[in-house]
Formats: sequence, C-alpha cells, structure tokens
Amino acid sequence: MRVLVFGKSGQVATELDKYDETTCLDRAAADLASPAACAEVVANCEADVIINAAAYTAVDDAESDEITATMVNATSVRMMAEAAAHRDIPFIHISTDYVFDGSGTDPWTTEDFPAPLGAYGRTKYKGEQGIVDAGGRYGILRTSWVFSAHGNNFVKTMLRLGGERDALSIVDDQIGGPTAAHDIASALMVMAQAYYEGMGPNGVYHFSGEPDASWADFATEIFDQSDLNVNITRIPSEKFPTPAPRPLNSRMDCETTRQTFGIYRPNWRDSLKIVLDELNADKG
Repeated sequence: MRVLVFGKSGQVATELDKYDETTCLDRAAADLASPAACAEVVANCEADVIINAAAYTAVDDAESDEITATMVNATSVRMMAEAAAHRDIPFIHISTDYVFDGSGTDPWTTEDFPAPLGAYGRTKYKGEQGIVDAGGRYGILRTSWVFSAHGNNFVKTMLRLGGERDALSIVDDQIGGPTAAHDIASALMVMAQAYYEGMGPNGVYHFSGEPDASWADFATEIFDQSDLNVNITRIPSEKFPTPAPRPLNSRMDCETTRQTFGIYRPNWRDSLKIVLDELNADKG
C-alpha cells in the first residue's frame, strides 16, 4: 500500500512520516495555499490512498485571516478530493471538534449538524463539504486537542510554564478528549488499509482520547507525570478571553469509528507518558 500524505512537519504528519508505507509532502512540494498545484499533485501521483494531514490550524489568527484559512482548509481540500475522485483514489482527511458549537454536555455524534463558532471551524466544515461533494471515496476523521512531542501544543506549553512558575490559572469549563498525534496517525493508517482493501465506507468518523477531561484536568496530569509542583487555579473560559471562541463541549462519540474500523479510543494518560518520555529522550 502506497500512502501519499499532504503535510510533513505538523504533529500528525510527523507521526505518519514514521511509517514505511507513507510519502509525506512538505510545503515546498505541495502548498495548500495553491489549490491547483495540490490538485495537480493528486492527478499525477502513484498513491493507493491519500491522507491530508495539512491544514491552517492557527485558530485565533483565522479570525482575521479567514481568506487564507479558507484557501487552505476548504478550497484546496475540495480540489484535491475532486482530483482523487477522478482517479478513484480514497481520500482521508483530518477534521476537528471545532465544527460544533460546543453546546450541551452530550458527546457529539457524526449525525449531529455542525454549527461552528469561529472562522477556523467554518473553514474546516467547508472542507468537509467539499470532500463529500467531490463524489469519490472518502473518510473524514474529526479529532480534538492534539498533542505530541513535536510542534506547538498544550503539553509543551504547560511544561514550559510549569518550569517557570509555581502557580497557573487553567480553563476548567471546556471539556474534550486529549488525543496524541501518534494515536491519530495509527488510526489513519488503519483506515487507509481498509480503504485500500475496498472495505472503507464513505463517511465522517470521530476519534479522541479518553476519558474526557477539562484543560485543567489535562494540565494536572501533565504536571503529575512530570513531577512539577504547580498550583492550578481552575477558571471559566470568560476569565481567559481569546480572539476565537472555543467550544465548551468537545466530547465526541467515537462508537461509529470503533464499529467500522475496530479503532478504540486510546487512554490519553498512557499516550501522554509516551510523549513525555520522547521529550525527555530528546533532552538527553
């Protein structure tokens, strides 16, 4: 199985690049700000499956630069999916919990209708719609709260701040499933194999770590596993305003993913230990 991955330096793409079956494209080879060029890559590739792990993920910046975010997260994705459909190549795409408005407390199912709160969520949902409209074979994997030993993420931010301060205020009313990039990459490769074998049904799927937690819960576990003595004050989102609104409820029902692909929700505490071990090894 030959898997072409759009993205190389992002958190999930970095993990996908570790698989023998994958060829990962950096921005020089495929810039999602150039939709036609990305579609041409698909039109001329020799892949059995395509995974799009590239995106405009600067949630706050998207509020003032929705044009670029739309180009990367929607226009390019649609054109890539159309080119893949023309060649009957399965197209697997990573999406986000931000397509939902975060209301209520029930886990979001794949049947729930998206209603994004901000520009990032809007552009990601437009990308999903473009894939469906392309009419080819596809799988959309929505995930949340991605962390890894690479790039910028909550774990690395907490480790930096925890090394500088003995007290932090952390949001406690946003609830979701922290998800390690290596777990997402593993899930994507299971899906890719299923589509390669002709057994992957078109659809939207959810995947996140368990148990669901708040950012304050997540931070507490990071500090506990890292032996950092940091006093956490749990605060509501209104005490930590950001340019882009965050969904309060990012719980996701992942049962369809389990039933379809046999992919279970990973325990994020176990995955966190792996990431921390990797970060410590890098320091050594």
